[in-house]
Amino acid sequence: MRDENCIFCKIANGEIPSATVYEDDGFRVILDMGPASKGHALILPKSHAADLGAADRETAEKLFPLAARIGSAMKAGLGASGFNVVQNNGTSAGQTVFHLHVHVIPRYEGGPSMVAWTPGSAEPEELAQTAAKISAAL
Repeated sequence: MRDENCIFCKIANGEIPSATVYEDDGFRVILDMGPASKGHALILPKSHAADLGAADRETAEKLFPLAARIGSAMKAGLGASGFNVVQNNGTSAGQTVFHLHVHVIPRYEGGPSMVAWTPGSAEPEELAQTAAKISAAL
């Protein structure tokens, strides 16, 4: 399924040129035009889903193995010392294009801090209540 109005559908399916680093029947991996670091890539499924929750199981199951493969290639090919895998769902989570995509961001020694937060705290009772609410919704 494709959305004719979705820019990522058009890029993923080759209608709009991109700096492609990998492609197969289900995915196109491109370099991000606004990179967080050199080599920042986006994994774009060729089929449209607004976010991870809307993706079909087959697509979802292939995302992390592909992200690992791309990240490993960044380490070998670019000399990155690590990589982040980031996937945003919804506006409040930072999603700006509503086509499922995964960021693979190479990290370099001495590079900027990104994808970080200050750990909070929670009491065991609060954790148990929160876990119960999530479990009940599964």
